[in-house]
Amino acid sequence: MAFAAIISSTSAAIGFTKWMMNDSGPTGRLPVLFVGHGSPLHAIQDDPFSRKLGELGRSIERPRAILCVSAHWMTDGSWVTHMPTPKTIHDFYGFPKPLFDVRYPAQGSPELADVIRKEVHDPEIHNDDDSWGLDHGTWSVLKHMYPRADIPVLQLSIDLAQSPAHHYRLGQRLRALRDQGVLIIGSGNVVHNLRQIDFDPSAKPYDWAVEFDEWVKARLLRADHDALINDATATTAGRLSIPSPDHWIPLLYVLGASDPQDRLKFEYEGIEHGSISMRCVSYGVGDVSAESES
Repeated sequence: MAFAAIISSTSAAIGFTKWMMNDSGPTGRLPVLFVGHGSPLHAIQDDPFSRKLGELGRSIERPRAILCVSAHWMTDGSWVTHMPTPKTIHDFYGFPKPLFDVRYPAQGSPELADVIRKEVHDPEIHNDDDSWGLDHGTWSVLKHMYPRADIPVLQLSIDLAQSPAHHYRLGQRLRALRDQGVLIIGSGNVVHNLRQIDFDPSAKPYDWAVEFDEWVKARLLRADHDALINDATATTAGRLSIPSPDHWIPLLYVLGASDPQDRLKFEYEGIEHGSISMRCVSYGVGDVSAESES
C-alpha cells in the first residue's frame, strides 16, 4: 500500500511532513512493543513491572508520537483519536481513589490521525473527535514509560467483528509509521481470564495459563505468526486464556508491524493472580539482529 511513500506521494503526506518538522526526531526506525498491562494498580505502584516500563522508555529513542492499540477501546469499525487534547479515561471500577485521580495530559495529533485515516483505505479508519481519549490500557503504561506526558499520543480502536488476520494485516499497513518517528504499542495480555482470577498477590498460576503463555513464547521465538493468528484458541488452554479476544488482538497488531530483521526480546515475563500473563515483547529494541532473548 501507499504508506511507505507517505513523504512524497499524497496530499496527506504534506501535513505529515510539516508535523514531523517540528523537531529533529529519531534518526532511525523505532521499535514496536506489546505490553501485558495487567491490573490498573500498576499505574500507581513502584514494582518490578513498572520499573521495567520506565527502563523501556529510557532505552528507546524519543518518539515524535505514540500510537497505541489498547484492549479497552472496542468499536464498530476502526477509529483513531483525532482530538488535540485527549482526556484520561478511568475505564474500571472498585479501585482506590488515587488511581482515579491519575491524569495523563499528553497532547494528541490530529495531523497524524488524518494521515493514518487517509493512507489506510482497507479498512476505512474514522476520526474520533470526542467519544474516547486515552484509556488505562494506554496511560497506565505510558505513565511509567514517559512520565512527563510530553509526547503526542493517539489510540487506534479494535473492531471485534473482524478476524485475527484482519488485525494482523492492519498492523502491517501501519508498519511504515515506525520509520516516521512513531512508536507503536499494543497493550493487552497474552493470558487474560478475569473469571478465573485469584486476588491473592501470591496466587500460583493455573497450569493452563502457564501452558498457553509458554506456547505463545515458543511461537514468537519461531516467528510462527500463522499459528498465533489461526491457532491460538485451538486448545483448552488457549480458550481459557482467551475467553474474549480483546486483550489478545493488540499482540496481532504488534506482530504485523514487526519486521523479520527486528530483534525479538521478552522484556518482562510472569503470571499474576493466577490468570493474567504480564508478558511484554519488543521488536527492534537495541541492535537489529536475528538473536532472540528470554
